[in-house]
Amino acid sequence: MFTDLTGKKRLKIGLHTHTTLSDGHKTPEEAAAIYKAAGYDAIAITDHWVYGEGGEINGLTILSGCEYNVGGVDEWTGVHETYHIVGVGMTRDPEIPEDYLSNHDGRIRDRVRDMVDRIRKAGGLAVLAHPAWSLNTSEQILGCAEFDATEIYNSVSDWGMSDRPYSGIIVDQIASYGLFLPLLATDDTHYYDGDQCRGWVAVEADAAEELGLVEALRQGKFYATMGPEVHLERISPTAVKLTCSPAVKVAFLSNSVWSSGRMVRGEGITEAVYEFKRHEIYVRAEVTDAEGRVGYSNIIPV
Repeated sequence: MFTDLTGKKRLKIGLHTHTTLSDGHKTPEEAAAIYKAAGYDAIAITDHWVYGEGGEINGLTILSGCEYNVGGVDEWTGVHETYHIVGVGMTRDPEIPEDYLSNHDGRIRDRVRDMVDRIRKAGGLAVLAHPAWSLNTSEQILGCAEFDATEIYNSVSDWGMSDRPYSGIIVDQIASYGLFLPLLATDDTHYYDGDQCRGWVAVEADAAEELGLVEALRQGKFYATMGPEVHLERISPTAVKLTCSPAVKVAFLSNSVWSSGRMVRGEGITEAVYEFKRHEIYVRAEVTDAEGRVGYSNIIPV
């Protein structure tokens, strides 16, 4: 736990981690030790098609989790589609049929909708994982399911898999249609040779205590980051204010393709104000520090 720039207590949470229970290179005990040493308050162990119970390992809180995937050529569009859905914080096994992985009968998106529904009924969050890595399009996401969140940053997608760790363009495309998903930064740790402890969420501790951690995440009571703090708040009907740890770049992003005042560059930037422009329906912020690490706010509707 740490105190942020605004005086709030925050929990450092990792929401996408693999172990030797599937294709990760560390045991659950080894993974927990690594994340605890890095100052994490909790992690979700989300092995592929292996439901993991919540609990505690060597003093680190473990959230229940699992990662499910479906893919194939959609029978209506003729396009190959891949979806990875991470379930986090379930109170029981969502009992997703394993034959969803290999069964190609019917529409892929119907299986995705059912997976999301089962995760939710089990009390968890259904997260669309690494949409850039999966080459998910806005049309696929909008026509697929009501996810509870998505990953804007996924470390292993940069470190060992495809050089597509950042899904901001997809986030902005679906937000332009009015779908404002909470945004996560995660590791998706597999190798533990540099992909670990790179992306996390800073959850408001009071909200987690009052609402429960899963509900605090569902309500967006957090920011996503690789390190920098990013606090975005509305200060008037037409403006937002950003407070952040020292940054060299601040970007305000919206459905507008161009906007004056969107980019702020310099040294030691800790505050910035952005005035909404005509036709903008949302705004979010990203801050980059001198080490190239990025913090990501959630979306604020205009």
